[in-house]
Amino acid sequence: MSQLNPQELEKLLQDLQKEEIEKKTLLEKLGLKGDPLQGLVMATWGFFIGFAAVSLYGPVAKNLKEILGLSGFLLGLLVAAPNLTGSLLRIPFAAWVDKVGGKKPMLVLLWLSVIGMAGLTILLFTFYPKLEPWMYWLILLFGFLSGCGIATFSVGIAQTAYWFPQKDQGKALGIYAGVGNLAPGLFGMVLPFALKALGLPTSYLIWFLFLLIGTIIYMLFARDAYYFQLIEKGYDPETAKKIARALGQELFPTGSLIESLKISAKNFLTWLLVYLYFVSFGGFLALTGWFIVYWVNNYNLPVTEAGILMAVGFSLLASVIRIVGGFLSDILGGELVALGSYAITLLGAFILMGAHTFGISLLGEILMGIGMGTANGAVFKLVPKYVPHATGGAAGWVGGLGAFGGFVVPPILGKFVDIYGKVGYAKGFIVYVVLALVAILISAFLLYLDKKRNSNA
Repeated sequence: MSQLNPQELEKLLQDLQKEEIEKKTLLEKLGLKGDPLQGLVMATWGFFIGFAAVSLYGPVAKNLKEILGLSGFLLGLLVAAPNLTGSLLRIPFAAWVDKVGGKKPMLVLLWLSVIGMAGLTILLFTFYPKLEPWMYWLILLFGFLSGCGIATFSVGIAQTAYWFPQKDQGKALGIYAGVGNLAPGLFGMVLPFALKALGLPTSYLIWFLFLLIGTIIYMLFARDAYYFQLIEKGYDPETAKKIARALGQELFPTGSLIESLKISAKNFLTWLLVYLYFVSFGGFLALTGWFIVYWVNNYNLPVTEAGILMAVGFSLLASVIRIVGGFLSDILGGELVALGSYAITLLGAFILMGAHTFGISLLGEILMGIGMGTANGAVFKLVPKYVPHATGGAAGWVGGLGAFGGFVVPPILGKFVDIYGKVGYAKGFIVYVVLALVAILISAFLLYLDKKRNSNA
């Protein structure tokens, strides 16, 4: 559809302001599609289908370990592989959203994930169970590609935010993050049952088809906020802003994300928040994959039971309680909530490190889920408070590099297994004891800063 001439456009905007025409009429005249609800639903859908890759290899880790003869370190690296691309790609793709809207970046990430799943499915159908040791590196590569879907988080956050006015963004983003974060737990719980009923290659074929069909659904029905649609139609930025503002859009790209990244990188408080998120959200990603490995190998549980324990006792719990963490931070302050959350995480890790019975280990897992989930809700409440002049850039560093913990930690946990054998599955949690102790010290320091600022105010 061609652009409206300036006179016709101005007349339509005046008529809309006077309520002489409906918003729907203006949208039709301009050829614009979608609304905030559709924007939220499709952004959440894209994040949900992509984020499931966190659980890509956890449920099949034991099978692959036995067939390929993997060390604990290589097994941990494989479980963590999707989280490498899933964390590092968050920052550049979030910046791309400000240029073109969220649909193109989301689709690129999802199609890369589709390619990874396609390669993995073909490999499994062709060679499983007679996999050769050298195929480990192909499986690792497919994990990196599939993990691109995890990076959809930062894209969907921006895509959703542009659709909603400020007063509704908290609710919309809460729904987006809450529903999307359920994916790894749900997939980690369902996949083991599929493996038992259908076998490994067929289970991954179904996952591939789900991802492929889900990506096509997103491609057909996702819509960028009106500003980006107008830019796509050739309107200049100022005219596009004027029209989109009349249609209810309040948030617009400033073009300053790169500068914001630079400014926030010079603030040492940004890096303290990165560390906190590395422990909580990076820990969430790491343990969503690792806890299945832990339950199967440490307690010889069937993978179906291990999947349920991981999902209900940790992943789904942490996802839901993240909302509680944000709510408590509004009331008590993010610093205090973070301090308490990392203390709970420390207790859970300490229990797991010394646990020798199923019940005690389950308690430790639940405590870590509560601690990490609550901390995730608290940390992002602190970002605008401590980096107010470059909040967007700080959020990019925190979200991207914080998630990197999901890639770094599992190989270290696997190394403990290499060194200590089966008992290493428990001993490895000393990693989280140390991480949580440092997080507690940082949270206490931020609480001290907060009290100092309030006393000087």
